[in-house]
Amino acid sequence: ANPLRGLYSLSVEATDAIAKVRQQIADLIGAAQASEVVFTRNTSESLNLVAKSFAPTVLEPGDEVVITIMEHHSNLIPWQQACRAAGAKLVYLYPDENGIITPEEMDAKIGPKTKILSCVHVSNVLGIENPVEELGRRVHEQGGYFVVDGAQSVPHVKVDVTEIGCDFLAFSAHKLFGPFGMGVLWGKDELLRAMPPFLTGGEMIDSVTEQDATWAPVPEKFEAGTQDAAGIYATAAAIAYVESVGLDVIGAREKALVKYCMEEMAQLPYIDIIGSPRPEDHHGVVSFNVNGIHPHDVASILDMDQVAIRAGHHCAQPLLTWLGVENLACCRASLAFYNDKGDVDKLVAGLNRVWSMFHGE
Repeated sequence: ANPLRGLYSLSVEATDAIAKVRQQIADLIGAAQASEVVFTRNTSESLNLVAKSFAPTVLEPGDEVVITIMEHHSNLIPWQQACRAAGAKLVYLYPDENGIITPEEMDAKIGPKTKILSCVHVSNVLGIENPVEELGRRVHEQGGYFVVDGAQSVPHVKVDVTEIGCDFLAFSAHKLFGPFGMGVLWGKDELLRAMPPFLTGGEMIDSVTEQDATWAPVPEKFEAGTQDAAGIYATAAAIAYVESVGLDVIGAREKALVKYCMEEMAQLPYIDIIGSPRPEDHHGVVSFNVNGIHPHDVASILDMDQVAIRAGHHCAQPLLTWLGVENLACCRASLAFYNDKGDVDKLVAGLNRVWSMFHGE
C-alpha cells in the first residue's frame, strides 16, 4: 500500500514501516534524529540536492567550494554548476603520491573564503580513506560547511556523522547490499529546515492555493511524489544483514583480502598498482593496469573466466587525468567480505592468461 496517503490499515502499516527504516538508518550513522534522514534515488541525487538546494542559500560571489581531485563525478559536477551559478570558485585538494591529503595541502587550500568543503570519505578508485574529521574541523573553523560522500564508506567502515562532524552525508543502498534506486541524504535539522525543496509536487506540501504553496516539514519536504516503499523496506533488511555480520568483521576481512590480493599482484611484473603501494591504505578496492593492454581488453578476457572487474574511468576522469593514467582508464578489482582467497587466485590466474594471450607465452 502507498504510505502517507491513506488512513486504512495497510497504508498506516506502510507509513509505520518507513518510519522504522528512517530510525534504523539514523542509528546506523549516528544521527541525532530520524527526521534528518531524507530518502532519494541514489548518492548522486543526494549530492545534487545539497548543491542545488543548500548551496544557493550560503554561496556568494568570491566564495570558494573545496573538493578533492579524487571525487566521483557525482560530487564534482554539481559543485561546478553551483559555483558557476553563484560566481564562486571551485578549489581542489590534491593528495601526495600515496593518495594522502596532507596538512600542508589543507593549509594551502582551506581558508577564510571556503564556504563549503565536500569530499569523498573513501575513494572509489584509490580506496584511500580521507581524513574527514580533520577536514570537517578545518572548514568549520572558517565558518563553512562540510559535505561527505559516504557511498564507498558506509558499507565498509563504521560511519558516525557526529564523530565526523559533517553537516551532510550521502550514500546509496545498493552498495550496502540493498536495492538499486535507493539513496539517503542525512543533514543537520536546522540546515534542512532552512533549505528550499529540490523537487515539488505530491506529498511535499502542507497547503496549496492557486498562486502559492507551503511546504511539509522535514524530511517530507524533500520527498516529492510516491516514494519507493518496497525499496526503503528492502534497505532495512540489507542494513540488518550487514549489522548481523558486523562492520568490524567486514572491515577486517576486506583488509585481509586486499593485502593478499596486492601481495599476489606484486608477483606479476606487468601490473601497475594505482595509488598507494601499502595494502592498509586500500578499503576494498585495488585499481591497476596491465602494461600495454587496454583495461577493456583485460576486463573482457577476465570475464571469460567468470572474473568480474570494472574497467574505465570510474566516473573520476579528473583524477585519472591528474595521475597521468594512459587512455584515462584503469582496471578495478573490488573485494567484499563474501570473497575469499580463491577469488583472488582466479583473478591472478586470469591476469596471467591476459598477458599470455597478448604476448604468445
